[in-house]
Amino acid sequence: MGFLTQAQTAWLVIFILMVVVELISMGLTSIWFAGGALAALLVSFSGIGIQVQAVVFLAVSFVLLILVRPWARKHFNHGRERTNAQSLIGQTAVVIEEIDNVHAQGRVLIRGQEWSARNAVETERIPADTPVRVLEISGVKLIVEKCAGDAGSL
Repeated sequence: MGFLTQAQTAWLVIFILMVVVELISMGLTSIWFAGGALAALLVSFSGIGIQVQAVVFLAVSFVLLILVRPWARKHFNHGRERTNAQSLIGQTAVVIEEIDNVHAQGRVLIRGQEWSARNAVETERIPADTPVRVLEISGVKLIVEKCAGDAGSL
């Protein structure tokens, strides 16, 4: 009985493929499916049908993705350098042109560079000279919010 069934061969191929993809990308993207394929392969040795194997594959992959991925990203990306743009997130900037999402205008100055900016609060305008915190980057625009101390300056 040295041969694998078709289902076992398929799970083994999926497992190897997902591991190779993960090794190439190093992005914690496919390793979860490799875990699911390995679990399904192990279940297949018990003789359980392919439908149950598929459910095991999906369930284990989903559980690994939801429960383990956040922990793994935190610990494995700990020493990763952020790009210049990513390092702006969480930093304070100063509005140099009023931010008005309705009229698609607004600019901030941060680290000596001007950036287009939009307010995270869609309907609120932020006047010039207001300190803001960078929440995220969307394309070439910074998404900002007023710093806590300036909540009533409008």
